[in-house]
Amino acid sequence: MITLLSMAMLALSLAHGVHGQTGSAGSAVETTDTVPELTVITEPPSIVATRGGNLTLPCRLHRTSSFNFGTSGMRVKWTKYSPDLAQENDVFVSMGFHKKAYGGFQGRAFLQEADDNDATLIITDVGLDDYGKYKCEVIDGMDDNIVEVTVEFQDKGIVFPYSPRLGRYNLNFHDAEKACMDQDAVVASFEQLYDAWQAGLDWCNAGWLNDGSVQYPINKPRGPCGGTNSNAGLRNYGRRDKFHSRFDVFCFTGTLTGRFYWLVQPNLLTYTEAIQACQEDGAEIAKVGHMYSAWKLQGYDRCDAGWLADGSVRYPISNPRKNCSPDEAAVRMVGFPDKKQKLYGVYCYKAQ
Repeated sequence: MITLLSMAMLALSLAHGVHGQTGSAGSAVETTDTVPELTVITEPPSIVATRGGNLTLPCRLHRTSSFNFGTSGMRVKWTKYSPDLAQENDVFVSMGFHKKAYGGFQGRAFLQEADDNDATLIITDVGLDDYGKYKCEVIDGMDDNIVEVTVEFQDKGIVFPYSPRLGRYNLNFHDAEKACMDQDAVVASFEQLYDAWQAGLDWCNAGWLNDGSVQYPINKPRGPCGGTNSNAGLRNYGRRDKFHSRFDVFCFTGTLTGRFYWLVQPNLLTYTEAIQACQEDGAEIAKVGHMYSAWKLQGYDRCDAGWLADGSVRYPISNPRKNCSPDEAAVRMVGFPDKKQKLYGVYCYKAQ
């Protein structure tokens, strides 16, 4: 990581383009001996943002000295903490005329610069990866300041379990991150899974969380899921090897910024035909995260099984009824059928 005390040395690196860090219920195979008592984590004051909108992270230099060592202007460094707070990844650095955004923030992160003391960062087109904890370090001569800011979703979003076509327990942590990203989601945090458990999520397959731990939520204790005499709660396997351990994953997605819909077609489609049909309608084949968001946050309800981008076939039921998830509102999964079968329709997603 780059420190503000070495900002002068960083200027040369920036000039040469050196980059900073970039950052259904079933039976679980293994169980834990004890279930930890669950507590609510109180977050520090935070900024609430909307997916697809703009974000303002305030930071200012409060000067206490009029003496200046001849510096070339205020030096600013913004970083973002990893979910486990163990690492900081570079977001934006400013030193005089040298200004640089890193990783996925390139082209989206800018300093507000309302006056000589302003180090406020503006992030445009906010995405799921932009939520979390940030740190601003600003220095000019003898004056310096550090500000930490937490960014949260405007809405709760939704957590959903995910396993790939290969079946249960086939994802290491890095595969899990990609799997969620491919479904318009990110790996869920403990707090997000905890909220989902409180809202009734019950899932007996263990999945990765973004801090590298593996857990699963149980509201109805039963034999294969920690035992019938255990308490309801989050079963915790602890931190696992991110490269070699393999589990499912819990993904988190937020409000849609586009339109999710069932594409009316005269005939049933193969997977390839489903992709083409959405494209001809000016859209893309919908992702799993699109369906969960539309179902949970918009009340989308349709009893037609349709192809999704990962090759799975699912349908969302908000109003339980006979032959359409009679017992509960849920996203129902048919499975990962042969992609050449002409047995299903398709759900599409049209971005704004």
